[in-house]
Amino acid sequence: MARIRAAVFDAYGTLLDIHAAMAAHAARLGPDWRCISQDWRAKQMEYTWVRSLAGPAHHVPFFALTREALAVVAETHGITDRALLADVLAAYRTLSAYPEVAPTLQALRAPGIARAILSNGEPDMLADAVRAAGIETLLDDVLSVEAAGVYKPAPAVYRLATDRLGLEPAEIAFLSSNPWDAFGARAFGMRVFWVNRGGGPDEYGLRGAVAELRDLGGLLPALA
Repeated sequence: MARIRAAVFDAYGTLLDIHAAMAAHAARLGPDWRCISQDWRAKQMEYTWVRSLAGPAHHVPFFALTREALAVVAETHGITDRALLADVLAAYRTLSAYPEVAPTLQALRAPGIARAILSNGEPDMLADAVRAAGIETLLDDVLSVEAAGVYKPAPAVYRLATDRLGLEPAEIAFLSSNPWDAFGARAFGMRVFWVNRGGGPDEYGLRGAVAELRDLGGLLPALA
């Protein structure tokens, strides 16, 4: 089996807490904020898949889809406070990283494993995110699907990583908390580590086919 020479991470949900934006304004959103946040995420992902399937002419940047999804979910849940929605949307650009993220990225430096992000986010959105999360200096590269013009799990997205890093898929450890993303990377030939933070059920036949972690703290032992 090829030696792993790079670790490529999904950003939203894997390195960054996607529910932190609504958690920061939970008092204003009310007791159902977790449900609202989950609905927002589901709608956001739905929009990426629909636009990808509709073709290149329908591609728009991720932050625009995030804004659009928030508006729909707000209407569904009867949220009419525009200032609140603006604050939540702004908070999405500065999500906090999970606590084990920085130590894990730092630890990968010693064995010489390259560290990169491969994300649906557009470049300026990702620049804001990694800066706010305090992990900017712990990454060797940040790759956006905008270079491919299509969203995950299209093969062209994963090819961005192999092309930029100059590696074969089997030389890359790909980490994602999203089962559909893990499936896409596995189909492309990458060595996948499914970061199943919520302890969710098996999807796409991942369990047993890829390494499964509860968080990124288990990555170094798994690589060893």
